[in-house]
Amino acid sequence: MNDNNVLKFERPKPKQENKPAAPGPRKGLIWLLVSAAVVLVWAYYQFIAPASV
Repeated sequence: MNDNNVLKFERPKPKQENKPAAPGPRKGLIWLLVSAAVVLVWAYYQFIAPASV
């Protein structure tokens, strides 16, 4: 028996989305900037700001 005239209903394969190649360095840079800001604020209050009561 020949199945050439039979329609086969199949789900389409999901397409691969183009994602950024390396999201890690950007995330690491954000964490580096946040931690540097925290260190700078701490250093300001530790060494530069006038002592309060």
